[in-house]
Amino acid sequence: MRKNDNDSDGPAISDEEWARFMEQAETGSGQAPQEPSARARMVTARLRAGSAEPQGWRTGPAWQEMQGRGRGKRRLKAAAAVVFIAALALIAVRPELVIDKVTGKAERNDKAREPLPAETARPGAPPSAVDPDRPTLKEPFRGSPALQWADGAAGIEVPEAQAVGGMSKEQVADALEKAKQFLVSANLDPATLRGERPAAALELLDPKLKDELSRVEDSLTAPTKENDPLHLFTRVKPAELKPAGDVVKVRGRMWVEPGKEGGQANVQADYTFVYPFVKAKAGAEEVERTIVRREITFSIADPRKWQATVGKIWLEKYDVDLANSACDVYDGYLHPVFSDDARTGPTPSGTPVDPYDRSKTVDSGVPGGCGSLSRT
Repeated sequence: MRKNDNDSDGPAISDEEWARFMEQAETGSGQAPQEPSARARMVTARLRAGSAEPQGWRTGPAWQEMQGRGRGKRRLKAAAAVVFIAALALIAVRPELVIDKVTGKAERNDKAREPLPAETARPGAPPSAVDPDRPTLKEPFRGSPALQWADGAAGIEVPEAQAVGGMSKEQVADALEKAKQFLVSANLDPATLRGERPAAALELLDPKLKDELSRVEDSLTAPTKENDPLHLFTRVKPAELKPAGDVVKVRGRMWVEPGKEGGQANVQADYTFVYPFVKAKAGAEEVERTIVRREITFSIADPRKWQATVGKIWLEKYDVDLANSACDVYDGYLHPVFSDDARTGPTPSGTPVDPYDRSKTVDSGVPGGCGSLSRT
């Protein structure tokens, strides 16, 4: 039985009532449920719509949680403002950071700082040109190819030993290690750099080579043009210079060849050391680099055939190139030239030479006398 359309109290037909009616209709029992009027259906729908919760909305604690998120957003905005203000301040102090980024210089600088793989053969050409930036106390290798070179002793890598020239693999390995120890002591040890006697390096040499050892000792006590300790050791006067930082850049290689006569093996070493210096006076900030390249032939010999001491090495030959040091001063110390130095001695001349060029040997790549440099 249907209710009057004007009756607003009739409830809407629920799904359960309708399902029950259909089941009773199939069995021939029961009666049709009452259908609400159109107005009742409209009111019911309006009430349901008014009481329904929006999707994703929760009451109570959910409101506090949303407020918390709102405060979090405000905090993030405040933090972003602080970062923005700090960025503006940084740009004001160092505008070159933005300029470098826009011009692509920052990307080139990052690439110039990527470390090079170890040198395994003589390079075919000098290092490519880099930005002509001047070194600073904080960045003493800025503008130098050495920026990509290894730091200190890490740049002196010992190759895998093999039996050579009648010397066993173990003997060759020992010679390689001692050659590295000599190079480290002679060129990187702080005491040697301060001008002290390089005792650790001298201890590695065979005491049976008395004439050679005597000549080296004389060079340390009474340097001359022909017998200068800089031929083997890197030294400065602490009263004049101090290192700009605690890093010396190194690049080169070491390999082994048979000796000219049986029962000998030669360890060939070719390394370039880059030293940044600053004057040892209060407030000094100008940094100058001196580049020292050394080619040294060490050797070991079979004591059964030669007058040699087991575990000691010989100095067969050594050549050196000193770039950015006073040309006509032979006092046993490096003297890099600074912008405020009075010009004395001969004027550098000839075709400028790149001291970072390792594609030639020392004697073929650098002329004698006082040559000029393309860069330091």
